[in-house]
Amino acid sequence: MKYVQRNPVPIPKTGVSQTVSATLNSVFDWEYALRQQNLLALYEKGKANNWNAIDLDWTTDVSIEKMMADRVASGAGNVMNGVMKPPRTMSETEIIELQLHMNSFLLSQFLHGEQGALLATAKIVQTVPQEEAKFYAASQVMDEARHVEVYHRYLTEKLGLSYEVHPSLQSLLDDIITDSRWDVTFLGMQIMVEGLALAAFGLMRMLMPDEPLIQDITTRIMADESRHVAFGVIALEKIYSEEMSSQEIREREDFVIEATHLLRERLLMHQVFERLDWDVPTWVDWAQGTPFMRGFRQMTFSKIVPNLKRLGLLTPRVRAEYEKLDLLRFEHMKDSVVEPEPTPPEELVQILMQFLAEGEAAKGAAA
Repeated sequence: MKYVQRNPVPIPKTGVSQTVSATLNSVFDWEYALRQQNLLALYEKGKANNWNAIDLDWTTDVSIEKMMADRVASGAGNVMNGVMKPPRTMSETEIIELQLHMNSFLLSQFLHGEQGALLATAKIVQTVPQEEAKFYAASQVMDEARHVEVYHRYLTEKLGLSYEVHPSLQSLLDDIITDSRWDVTFLGMQIMVEGLALAAFGLMRMLMPDEPLIQDITTRIMADESRHVAFGVIALEKIYSEEMSSQEIREREDFVIEATHLLRERLLMHQVFERLDWDVPTWVDWAQGTPFMRGFRQMTFSKIVPNLKRLGLLTPRVRAEYEKLDLLRFEHMKDSVVEPEPTPPEELVQILMQFLAEGEAAKGAAA
């Protein structure tokens, strides 16, 4: 684990560490019934598919700046100014700088989300009543520690540029950790945060095909995360449909709606424009409205919506809110138990294909 931190992760306003008070009941399962074979199968997969961070090729030369410069030289700058229509024409230097910072911001939020998952899963081991769920959650704790390790090393050793935790993500993680109800920890982390992260990881893999180290990291982590989200769905599958009162369901609806808004705010990247010293309201409005960012926001909910439907939490109240946010398009897609990895929305694939095609055309014309 020895590596050079070229640029330590920035400290948020809350300080170098943060203490949250969480009241919870630790549950012993003296029956050890182990009835849920699907959870035990996930546990076996988790053990069999374990990997070590030192297995990655950390000697890989990572130069995101050069990669972005090559893309701009091949015509990406024309695509950015012509297709994305920024508030003003951007120079090649500004395009490279923006892409560097957006990439770093996204990876930084992955890091912070993984630390939240580490704490939440450790809590799940204590609070979940079924022994087989404790087994799998214990294996996930090791997964999350490994994810924190690799993202931190990549950001501080290879990129040298990183961001503090986004306030919306920090607020949601606080809510998940402090809530005493074990199912809400599951719902918040395994279904909402991990579900969104799984889709975002898929986007990272699409955006960085020419960076082998992040491809390796992302592929390995996505294999872990797909099991984690499936774990949440399996563990909660009968809870909301069979065991809770209407008042308890309403409380979970409130949580889902609030978490959805917090996760969407996390994607606005206002910290990037603050760091670049660009006019934040102007550039956030632009970023929010670009076809690419609309597609990105949609993709990040492509697993959350069908998973909520399987759990019985795509209720009339949640549906009404999701209809406003144009998220119901995903309700008929396959959930994480049936299909572990997310499928990118067709419109986002079309945007990326157009971006690549125009870049290749510009490159051919220059030759």
